[in-house]
Order: sequence, then structure tokens, then C-alpha cells
Amino acid sequence: MTDETKNETENKTNSAMPNFGEGLRRVFLAGVGAIAATAEKGQELVNDLVKRGELTVEQGKKLNSELAHKAGEKSDSLKEKLADASNTVRDAAAGLSDQAEQTIKKATEKKSDEQ
Repeated sequence: MTDETKNETENKTNSAMPNFGEGLRRVFLAGVGAIAATAEKGQELVNDLVKRGELTVEQGKKLNSELAHKAGEKSDSLKEKLADASNTVRDAAAGLSDQAEQTIKKATEKKSDEQ
């Protein structure tokens, strides 16, 4: 297989595979956005309760701090899951690429033998 044919084959294989990394990045950003929105709404709720006198200012500060801490933990957990998923997808894509390359190589060799 010439370098030109090999490059052509790689380009076709790469363009046929969806960009899983971009999809994972979007899912991660959506998760981070959801966590941020939840933390923000939680803080608004706590502030509202403090204004209405149902919570003291100290209780509100403590609750806001706990909410921020939990949001940070969830964000860290999401980052770990994203890294694991990214590695899995990368490994799967590499395996598929190798299989495609071997199949193309066999087909090319078979065609050469027939000629």
C-alpha cells in the first residue's frame, strides 16, 4: 500500500467516525452548567429564606457553604467520569481504526493477488 493510498484510507476512516470527544465535552459542559444552575438556585432560595426570617444569616451562610461544597464534589465526580469515558472512547476508536486498517489491507492484498 503506497503512502498516498494509506493516507486516503486513514482520512476516509477518520471522517466516517463521529467526533466522540466533542460529544463528551458537550455532555460535561451541560453537567457543569446544571450544577452551577442548581447551586445558584439553591443560594437564591437560602437568601429568600433569610429575608423572610425563616433562617438566620448564620444558618444561611452555612447552608450556602454546604451547597457550594456539594456542587464542587459533583463537578469533580463529573470530571472523573468524563476522563474515564474519554479513555474508553479513545481505546474503542483506536481498536476500530486498527480493524478498518487490517480489513482494507487484506482487501488490497486480495485484489493484488487476483490481478
